[in-house]
Amino acid sequence: MNYFETDLVTLHKQLLTKEISAVELTEQTLKRIAATDEKLKAYILVTKEHALKQAAAIDAQGIDADNLLSGIPVAIKDNILTKDIVTTGASKMLKNYQPSYDATVVKKLTLAGAITIGKTNLDELAMGSTSETSAYQVTRNAWDQDKLPGGSSGGSGATVAGGQVIAALGSDTGGSVRQPASYNGIVGMKPSYGRVSRTGVIAFASSLDQVGPLTRNVHDNAAMLNVLAGFDAHDDASSHEVIPDFTAKLTAGVKGMKIGLPIEFMGSGVSEGVKTQILAAARQLEALGAHVEEISLPHVKYARSAWYVMSYAEAAINFANFDHNTSGYRTENLDILQDFYTTIRSEGLGENVKSCLMLGTLAVVPKNYHNLYHKAAQIRTLINRDFEQAFADYDLIIGPTTPVVAYGDNYQEPTQAEADMFDILVTPANFAGLPALSINAGFSEGLPVGLQIIGPRFNEERVYQAAYAFEQVSDLLKQHPNL
Repeated sequence: MNYFETDLVTLHKQLLTKEISAVELTEQTLKRIAATDEKLKAYILVTKEHALKQAAAIDAQGIDADNLLSGIPVAIKDNILTKDIVTTGASKMLKNYQPSYDATVVKKLTLAGAITIGKTNLDELAMGSTSETSAYQVTRNAWDQDKLPGGSSGGSGATVAGGQVIAALGSDTGGSVRQPASYNGIVGMKPSYGRVSRTGVIAFASSLDQVGPLTRNVHDNAAMLNVLAGFDAHDDASSHEVIPDFTAKLTAGVKGMKIGLPIEFMGSGVSEGVKTQILAAARQLEALGAHVEEISLPHVKYARSAWYVMSYAEAAINFANFDHNTSGYRTENLDILQDFYTTIRSEGLGENVKSCLMLGTLAVVPKNYHNLYHKAAQIRTLINRDFEQAFADYDLIIGPTTPVVAYGDNYQEPTQAEADMFDILVTPANFAGLPALSINAGFSEGLPVGLQIIGPRFNEERVYQAAYAFEQVSDLLKQHPNL
């Protein structure tokens, strides 16, 4: 079994007609993972017994005709809590941590009949963009195993792109769903802030975090969001906004839409190969009836520095509760309590996370707060205003998801322009709480290029509508990695 030539609708029909059972589909999925994950290293944990038990129960009660996910194996990023299943956040600090409850998004998937097939690898505690900082392994790109999959949801991106599962969950604080989607040539959606519950997700930066689905095609992604979205009283940022059927308007097309392409998204840090594919995608949208023109988001150039200050500061606060009482890592033979906590964190956390937390702490101490965190918040407000002004005149905004295609372990240090562009492209949507999706726009150097589509807040429907229209004429779904 691989998932390259099927989709949720097809699998749902096969399960309903008993052409295949949930147990058989789960067994075939497990075989596919076993045969290919030595190359991808997408999983920290494959939950074989748990998945087969879930599948057997679903077969016994019958496939739910009203739920596309009934009997479908799905992968979960390992910073999302799963009851009685180890959740590590890819950190040594949580190596034996077994949560006592499921995250809300996992509960929703389970109620819809989805099967948890495993926990995917990520940058430690979601703080990274390459999946190299995991305490357990380095995930590889599905298209070229000498390349990296992006991060922090690298395992979720690689497992979907590699045909191991049809869908996976990721989390996005500053591009962590969209960048792996871009590098692996799949669809990744960061929904509007508040659209999907964060309850039970190991918090990185609480004002920026959002869970999102990764799939091979747009319809499956929208169907996943149908299940994930909704108000959660346990999440104080959760929205009461009405939840539409995100698949309902997929075929409406883009005719008459006004789409902005920010000049700041096509700056000197973006490779020529990426620019070529994004401009070709813009022409394709115009051929479908949209009007695409250059616009300006003047304050996104400050997004990189503001994002690091805000996200690391919030992380320093969120990770303050990581100690021997709540996590899996322990240290022995220390009598002084202060030394006990210091040693646990020194040994249990990786160097990248420790650096980020130290910087975040510096940003919120009283003597630095005004010049750092407060200034970053002001920049965030300016970026939000840029988007508000743009969406007063335009239906959508497009641009590259990443400035370059996937790179390998031996990647040279990026130029300052490239480094800036990595964050200029993805973090503004987190700052503004906007829905933003990455879809494969084509290839450069034999690797996928991500087209990012950003919409007004709580207008995921419009984003999906444009992505689906592009997907239907691009013919890129027929291409997939060979593992």
